[in-house]
Amino acid sequence: MNVSIRPIGPNDYAEVSTIWREVLDVPFVTAEWAASFYEDVKNDANYETYVAEADCRVVGLVTTVVTRSIEFPKNGYTKVNGLAVLPEYQGRGIGRKLLETIEARAAERGAGHIVLASGMQRTEAHKFYECVGYKKTSFWFRKNLD
Repeated sequence: MNVSIRPIGPNDYAEVSTIWREVLDVPFVTAEWAASFYEDVKNDANYETYVAEADCRVVGLVTTVVTRSIEFPKNGYTKVNGLAVLPEYQGRGIGRKLLETIEARAAERGAGHIVLASGMQRTEAHKFYECVGYKKTSFWFRKNLD
C-alpha cells in the first residue's frame, strides 16, 4: 500500500471531518465546520495539518499548533491537537509516518518538545504513543465554560 503524507487542502475537508467525528469522537465537526476552521488558520504559520492519503482517499490526519510556555521558552513547543487513522488502516505505519512528519517540522523550527493529549478511552492509542517514544507525563484536565 502506497501512503503519501501531505499538507491538508480544501478538497480534504469533508474526509477530515469524518475522521474527527468517527475516530476522534468530536461529533460537531461537519465538513462546513472543518472548512471554516482550516481556512481560518491556513495563513497562520503556527498551525499545520497533514493528511495521509492511501487508496485515493484521506485515511489519517495530524494537526498541530506551535505555542510558547515558560517551561519551553526558546522556540516553544509543538502541540498535537489531533492525530487519527481510520480503523481499517491502523497497524500499517500511517500514524508513525504522520508523527515523523510533525517531528521533522518541529525540529526544523527548533522546538525541543512535542506534547499531546489523548482521551482516557483511547487505550490502544496510548500504547501506540508509548511504542513510538512518547512518555506519559501528566493528566489533561478540562473545564467547559459554555
